[in-house]
Amino acid sequence: MPERARQSWRALALLAGFGAVPALANGQIEAGAALWARECAACHALSPDAPPGIGPHLAGIIDRPAASVAGFAYSPALVEAGAAGLVWELPALDALIENPAGLLPGNRMGYAGIPDAMTRAGLLAFLESGAQTPESPTPEPEPEIELPPEVLALEGDREWGEYLAGECTTCHRRDGAAQGIPSITNWPEARFVTVMHAYRAGLRSHDGMQTVARRLMDEDIAALAAYFATIDQ
Repeated sequence: MPERARQSWRALALLAGFGAVPALANGQIEAGAALWARECAACHALSPDAPPGIGPHLAGIIDRPAASVAGFAYSPALVEAGAAGLVWELPALDALIENPAGLLPGNRMGYAGIPDAMTRAGLLAFLESGAQTPESPTPEPEPEIELPPEVLALEGDREWGEYLAGECTTCHRRDGAAQGIPSITNWPEARFVTVMHAYRAGLRSHDGMQTVARRLMDEDIAALAAYFATIDQ
């Protein structure tokens, strides 16, 4: 990564008011671990071997160049920032967690941010510590559903999915922003299909989503999955 580009990002961060990460008090790493389980683990994994999910894995995130996890479909805004020299040093990562849209307008991180500096510092310390200790809390697993191979193998009609998505986007934003409603933009197709079938089977508890899922044919769900997986491509 060119040093001049990295220095440019440091300068931008300072101009935006992103300073040093505050020192930690005892127990804040544990608080950061709990925050990770509650706020981050649904979208990000901590293992470098984890398959792409809603977000890229965060193993080794400290000092990693932005948009550098192979196989993950980053937003154009993040790809451009990585090419321009953005590296996830602690101040830059702190700035992202504080206000994702403020640091990188146009990125798809559907998260409002954490305004409290000490809370962010605990999360950063947890990530910096390796974040894969036996004591690290694990999120509650999602309800599982076993789907027939032929259902998962259905090739969705993306154009039909775009048409059907009109109902979805009354709540879920196409740009991936989340305002109290989870983003489904760029979900892996298999995850989208599995989640929708879990709603259909009543394994996920949301009356509105259960109603929508039960109204859709298998081919409709596959079409929506194909559309949302490639929505900005």
